[in-house]
Amino acid sequence: MTMDTTPHTIDYGALLQQQLATQPHNVMAHVLGDEQIWIKRAGAPHGMGRYRAMAVLAALLRLPVLRPVPNPGGPAAIATEVQRLRDLAARGIRVPVVLAALPQGFAMRHLGHTGEEIHSLGNEIDHAVQAGDTATVLALWQQGLDTLAQVHHQGTCLSQAFARNLVRCPDGEVACIDFEDDPAAVLPLAVCHVRDALCYAHSTAIYLHASGTLTEGRERWAAWVAQESAEMREVLEISVRRMGWMRRLPANRKLGRDLQRVRAAYDLLT
Repeated sequence: MTMDTTPHTIDYGALLQQQLATQPHNVMAHVLGDEQIWIKRAGAPHGMGRYRAMAVLAALLRLPVLRPVPNPGGPAAIATEVQRLRDLAARGIRVPVVLAALPQGFAMRHLGHTGEEIHSLGNEIDHAVQAGDTATVLALWQQGLDTLAQVHHQGTCLSQAFARNLVRCPDGEVACIDFEDDPAAVLPLAVCHVRDALCYAHSTAIYLHASGTLTEGRERWAAWVAQESAEMREVLEISVRRMGWMRRLPANRKLGRDLQRVRAAYDLLT
C-alpha cells in the first residue's frame, strides 16, 4: 500500500486505527511517501495444550531450558511484543521502532530502505555457504554471537533466538525481531540466556558443518561462552550433559533436516 504523504505529517495512531480495521492480512507493509512501516494486527488467541505437553517433556528430561514460554496470541501477544521492543530499544539493542500501539495491533518502522527486502542472518549465512565463502560464513555467524552477547550483557534476553529472527540491516548491523513471548517472565535469566544460545546453535551449526568451519566455530563458541555469566555457563554445561543422547543421531539426512540440525548443534556444543 502506498500513501501520498511524508513522515512529518503522519498521524501514526490514526493510521494504525484505520488499517487495523481494513487491512486484509494480520501483518502488512505500507509505504508512506519515502517511509515504509509495518502494521501488525492481533491474531486469534492460542490454546495452551501444547505448552502443557512441552512442560511435561522438559520435566522428564530434567531440562529447564525446554520449559515452554507461552505465547497466548491475541491482544496479549501484541502487548508483550510492544513492551519488549520498547524495552530492548531502551537498552540499546537494535529492534524495529514502535510508532504507535493499540490493544489490537501496532505499527513499526521498516528496518531497511523503503521497498527493499531485508534478509535474515540465517539466509545470508546460507548464501555464503552456497558460494563457498568460508570467511563470510564465520564473520556472519560471529555477528550473531556478538548480538547475543550484547543482549545478555544488557541484562535481558531474546524470545526465539533463531537466525531467522536476526536480520541484517542495510548498514550491515544486526537487528532482532519477533517478540510475542517473554522468556524472562517465566524462567530465570540464566536459563533464558542458555535458551538463546541453544536456539542460535540449532539454527546455525548446520552451516558451519556444511562449510567445513565447525572446528573454528567450536573455538569461537567456547570464547563466547567464557564471556557469559557463571550461572549461564553452569546451566549450559548441565543441559549439554543431559542432551548426550544426541550424539547417537546420524550426521547425514537419513532422519531428515530437523534432526540433522540437532546433531550439528550438539557437535558444536561439545
